[in-house]
Amino acid sequence: MKKIHCLAPAKLNLFLHITSRREDGYHNLQTIFQFLDYSDIISFVLRNDGKLSCKSSAKNLPPEQDLVLRAAHLLKKYSGTNLGADIEVEKKIPMGGGLGGGSSDAATTLLALNQLWQLEISLERLAELGLSLGADVPVFVYGESAWAEGIGELLSPIKLDEPWYIVIHPGCHVSTAEIFSAKDLTRDALPIKIADFLAGRTQNVFEKIVRRQYPQIEQAIDWLNKYSKARLTGTGACIFARFENRIEAETVLAKLPHKWFGFVAQGKNISPAKKSCKNENELLE
Repeated sequence: MKKIHCLAPAKLNLFLHITSRREDGYHNLQTIFQFLDYSDIISFVLRNDGKLSCKSSAKNLPPEQDLVLRAAHLLKKYSGTNLGADIEVEKKIPMGGGLGGGSSDAATTLLALNQLWQLEISLERLAELGLSLGADVPVFVYGESAWAEGIGELLSPIKLDEPWYIVIHPGCHVSTAEIFSAKDLTRDALPIKIADFLAGRTQNVFEKIVRRQYPQIEQAIDWLNKYSKARLTGTGACIFARFENRIEAETVLAKLPHKWFGFVAQGKNISPAKKSCKNENELLE
């Protein structure tokens, strides 16, 4: 029985601007993706009968919304393989928090099954397949921190500092559709350059709206701001702040009010998924 274990890391949007609305209803954006060494763990067992199954520790996840299973079926159909797999997902990344957990799980599934089934499909093609599952999937497939434009699929690798972060989930769910439809959402931000990001001339355009509509998030931002500049990732609900070392971050996390969930993680330029797949006799790093 061939079995591999892989990581599916979280990501942060270090800023998020919307520059225009597209004719297809989507929005053009600018953002930077950075990975975290905080991951879901996904196990894959090879099946020779072509069947696919998926068990997940995620609560209340309808099968039709399970991006892992959708990614597996997509790759199987594209490749025409007669092989299958039993997949098991240990969720650590909060769902619906703007950390990209679902997209990361889908990307890791594409990467792992490409290896398990010995398909030898290129990263470029896997990223194209992943884009049909979600705009964030390609960055997880390529596995490098990136400056992103378009709907998030136009990626340019970028080398960043790898600081420590506190990430907080305030315990509420943000409706992405509701936030995108807000009348006062800034949809015409002027395009910027990397130099503007380095100079700190960036924001998350959703933060003002989210703070107004979700008091729990506003409270969490205000609390974290006492220790370091807090920002929203994606459309939320998670927020994050940068710290220069792990001890400093863990000291602040120890003060976190019990009503919120939080963790400390280091930013990574290379996705932990890239070297994480191991066979059943090896331990996860």
